[in-house]
Amino acid sequence: MTLKARAAVLLRLYKRLQEHADELAALVEREHGKTRTEAQGDVAKGLETLEYAIALPHVAAGRVETVSRGVQCRDERVALGVVAAVVPFNFPFMVPFWTLPIALGMGNTCVLKPSEKVPLTMTRVCALAADVLPPGVLNVVHGDRRAAAALVEHSSVRALTFVGTSAVAEQIHARATLLGKRVLALGGAKNHLVALPDCDVEMTAQDVVASFTGCAGERCMAASVLLIVGDQPALVDRIVAKARALRPTGHLADGNPAGDVAPTMGPVIDTAALLRIEDAVARAEAAGAAVLLDGRVAADFTGRRAESGGFWIGPSVLRHQSATDDAMHREIFGPVLSILHCSTPEEALAVENANEYGNAACVYTASGAAAEYFSQRFQAAMIGVNIGVPVPREPFSFGGINRSRFGAGDITGDAAVEFFSYRRKITTKWAVSAEKSWMS
Repeated sequence: MTLKARAAVLLRLYKRLQEHADELAALVEREHGKTRTEAQGDVAKGLETLEYAIALPHVAAGRVETVSRGVQCRDERVALGVVAAVVPFNFPFMVPFWTLPIALGMGNTCVLKPSEKVPLTMTRVCALAADVLPPGVLNVVHGDRRAAAALVEHSSVRALTFVGTSAVAEQIHARATLLGKRVLALGGAKNHLVALPDCDVEMTAQDVVASFTGCAGERCMAASVLLIVGDQPALVDRIVAKARALRPTGHLADGNPAGDVAPTMGPVIDTAALLRIEDAVARAEAAGAAVLLDGRVAADFTGRRAESGGFWIGPSVLRHQSATDDAMHREIFGPVLSILHCSTPEEALAVENANEYGNAACVYTASGAAAEYFSQRFQAAMIGVNIGVPVPREPFSFGGINRSRFGAGDITGDAAVEFFSYRRKITTKWAVSAEKSWMS
């Protein structure tokens, strides 16, 4: 099919999914445990990438230029073939749609492996797409790491994207590269926020809490470390107060939805996540960190856990004395915020720059000069100014650096157009015959 014809198919898919957006959000909420607002956002953000893919005839058009007398060059984008996507549990709709719309729009066929922890949402999407997309274009394979490994090894798979932990991302990148495949594997993160003395206390506190507790902290863009420059006790107090005010929400055990009355936070994904988060807080406390807010004993959350058997844990806020503490540099992937006081902006930058990851960083300030200073010196690929979850939207691309990304390029936007195609360059020259009968 032509690029324009594929875009028309994607437009029909967009319409179909829009019609079922509420159903899909409810499914995300039900199988994952997100709050209703988060589930709706999961679907809405995924559809934004599909909106971008519908515009691919304008975005991915080829070029033509006369490069010499009588010589013309043109390029055109060519699909790779079969591509695979291995996605995590934390965004059942959005993360698959980081890749699927653009990969399909560029003419590839796709094999998707959803997380075995949230298999239902994308199964339903494939059912809704069955009479919209041509047969065999979009495929879903369920399973655990063995299914992912099979996709990496399969000789028909030309390219693969992965989102998950850095350890697994590194392994997949190494193996797929060895097999000659194009691969982009996104890993973990340890995102740092810097609060300068001139920050707006109320806005900063609200944004910090939203960043580290949103989606129960189970997102690679969540705040992990807050570096406070100077003495700002009012900011710490407001962060703790706002985090303490959070209440559990989501579906009750009998299936009746609890109302999303702000402020709320959903559960984490499973027992392993719950135990990992509890252990991280316990280890930080044993190492000397002050526990300003202890989510392990938050009554509303422990009560909900006892009632429902779900994986509920409240937000925790830790105050550290050293940047070398384990919780300051190990990804916890839960609603835990580590606070460290820094004497100078340079000290805060040094802590952030020493981070082995490189996904996101943010500075809170009222100064444009300070914002620019930090933006140019953070060692991260996605930078926020007074925005604690600085996710770029299309046409800008999503991706980190260092141990947050293995492979070249980013996973959405313009970078995905490059990833899911190659450029065919055609150079032509024609001899003009002196005999003119061909003009008759």
